[in-house]
Amino acid sequence: MKGTMKVLIVGGGGREHAIAWKIAQSPELGELYAAPGNAGIAAVAECVGVRSDDSAGLLAFAEEKGVDLTIVGPEAPLVAGIVDLFSARGLEVFGFRRDGARLEGSKVWAKEFMRRHGIPTAGFAACDDAASALAAIERGTPPFVVKADGLAAGKGVIVAATREEAREAIELLMLKKEFGAAGNRLVVEEFLEGPEVSILSLFDGAAYRLFAPSQDHKRALDGDRGPNTGGMGAYAPVPALSPAMLEWIRASIIEPTFEGMRADGIAGAGILYFGLMLTADGPKVLEYNCRFGDPETQAVLPLFDGDLLAAIDAAARGELDGAAFSNSPLSAACVVVASGGYPGPYRTGFEIAGLDEAECRGCVVFHAGTALRDGAIVTAGGRVLGVTAVAPGLGEAIAKAYRGVDAVRFEGAFTRGDIGARALVAGERKEQR
Repeated sequence: MKGTMKVLIVGGGGREHAIAWKIAQSPELGELYAAPGNAGIAAVAECVGVRSDDSAGLLAFAEEKGVDLTIVGPEAPLVAGIVDLFSARGLEVFGFRRDGARLEGSKVWAKEFMRRHGIPTAGFAACDDAASALAAIERGTPPFVVKADGLAAGKGVIVAATREEAREAIELLMLKKEFGAAGNRLVVEEFLEGPEVSILSLFDGAAYRLFAPSQDHKRALDGDRGPNTGGMGAYAPVPALSPAMLEWIRASIIEPTFEGMRADGIAGAGILYFGLMLTADGPKVLEYNCRFGDPETQAVLPLFDGDLLAAIDAAARGELDGAAFSNSPLSAACVVVASGGYPGPYRTGFEIAGLDEAECRGCVVFHAGTALRDGAIVTAGGRVLGVTAVAPGLGEAIAKAYRGVDAVRFEGAFTRGDIGARALVAGERKEQR
């Protein structure tokens, strides 16, 4: 029997398609809306013509339709205070308020939060102007990581191998304003080495639950070469993360973070993303995100065994402790198919072929940058699709995902060919020992 809940998902990317796909499976769901949605989301939800950054328009729509729960996907509306706005009008909404969203909205604030609460992270200098950033470069030892303070669509992080490259990064972010006001302040960090791991947590203000750990691939090209992107693929779980290491992370990073949020008076529910580096000195926090990761969500949610709508609704009401929550023991891989030129300039409007064939090969195709035009699905963004496969083992999931990718065709399409490859090699070495 169909449920009665009316749900609005804010956003229109691959992450939101994965959320919509999972929520559409809930017996509690009555009607599902997405604003603005995309061509893939349209298969499971009614897409409405309201931008994700139009908080007033979204509020008006939710009130008009009698929406029971709004789930905010992207970071920008959270940082802008959409949850505060909805809550003030008595509407149930899932996502952090403006104060919690600062953990992603300001790299400086997040690093100072970590230092204040003793959470392991890279050494850093917070810089309010180019002179102080350049002075931090002179004091430190390369390589450096230079980060824009504000939101930059996952691209405001530059790894500089030399002092000269670091100076160029400071000029690009702070003086040339490559990412606008996001570069008004900078964080200059020490460079950390080791495997990266992402852990998504569902938090209700008191209790929390963890989704399967995942690993993103940020660079555009094979072998972690090329510019940073929003993410070219992900897999879950992560073989490099042992149960003992996960418990260490839980005790030393995750729980102190939530304790710190409560100590700082940050209330409410949301998804907190822990971006971690497994260094020789132990796990350290690279960054926090205040929402589901993208494309990690496309690999993680297919491994979630529970009712996502029920879990999120319970968290939004502060009742997560009593909600069912479990992850599958299977593995998942997501390979992003991008537009030629991404993350730089790219063209859109190309018809996409092979979507049904990819699904027939056992994959779920999450749409990230697509649109409907004259009855055809066409490209409408840099990251166009996320082809996801689930299997008993990681190697099988990766091979299955690439078989799905091979079915998809549009002009200029490109992918990384090595999503999860290092995990497979590491796994083989572990077995040999």
